[in-house]
Amino acid sequence: MQEPLLMDLRNNVYLEDDSLVIIDRRKLPTEQVPVVCRNYEEVARAIEDMVVQGAGDIAITAGYGLYLATKALERQGKTVKWEKLEPVINRLKSTRPTGFHLAALLDRLKRDLAETNEEKEIPLSNRIQQYLETILDKQKVRSEKTGREAESLLKTGETVLTHCFAGPALFYMLRYARGNGKDVKVMCTETRPYLQGARLTAWSVSQLGVDTTLITDNMAAHFMSQGLINRVFVAADRVAIDGVVANKVGTLQLAIVANYYGIPFHVLGYGGPDRRTRSGQEIPIEYRDPSEVLEFRGIRITGPEVKAVYPAFDLTPPQLVTSIITDKGIFRPENINDYWTA
Repeated sequence: MQEPLLMDLRNNVYLEDDSLVIIDRRKLPTEQVPVVCRNYEEVARAIEDMVVQGAGDIAITAGYGLYLATKALERQGKTVKWEKLEPVINRLKSTRPTGFHLAALLDRLKRDLAETNEEKEIPLSNRIQQYLETILDKQKVRSEKTGREAESLLKTGETVLTHCFAGPALFYMLRYARGNGKDVKVMCTETRPYLQGARLTAWSVSQLGVDTTLITDNMAAHFMSQGLINRVFVAADRVAIDGVVANKVGTLQLAIVANYYGIPFHVLGYGGPDRRTRSGQEIPIEYRDPSEVLEFRGIRITGPEVKAVYPAFDLTPPQLVTSIITDKGIFRPENINDYWTA
């Protein structure tokens, strides 16, 4: 059993010679192609183009974009003030609007470092780098704890269904299950149009030595109807205080079908809800370039007059969610705000 490449962000997003190297997730698993970003605009485009994916991962990547911008100003001998970095922060925030982690991390980074006066003699770029290293450590611990909480729900012999890329907590859940002698199988939806479920999740789960089956997005209801799926686990790009979950488009229909067949539907919520989002109605849905639906790896798959639409996310209401699993425990969606006092 090997550790999946995507289990630790340090394996695929890292600094090298004052540039940011991102292993292109669009090319995985057949190729491990590094994309080198030398400035914050290249980082922003890499996030938009889905070179890196996953709410927590794009947040850290955006943080490194801010680091590159700060480093560039320092090399020019300029005094770096936060006002000069505001356009950079705004540009990075604009890349993926649905997930809250990116904007929250940049705001928290600015707030915390602006309040740190005793380290002014240390260049701001160094402090940003140190801050991001600390966040990476915290994210790893959070993923481990979330995975351990999720593992407690599993029973030997179960088959779980995943959708898109649920992140490291899913891998820790499966690793802990194997360590506890639980024989668990995984079905992964392919997740059109970028095939994250096929290329990232299924590949990573198989690297853990777990029995892995790939299905197309329109097969899930069939397998649920046959009693071949026992639980569903998805991640969340944002959880509102009212328990509404924003995740990769297709999550809502899986929740509806799971509810119909009485199958538990779990959300890996990692660090809990977004305090600033009181209800799901406040969550913006990112609409991506229709060409991503009209084409498959650059090849058009329909007629020249056909149009397409691509909402990258959908919203799942709390009544369809069995539980939201976090690093602080497992919550009913209507009680997710209790995360902050747990």
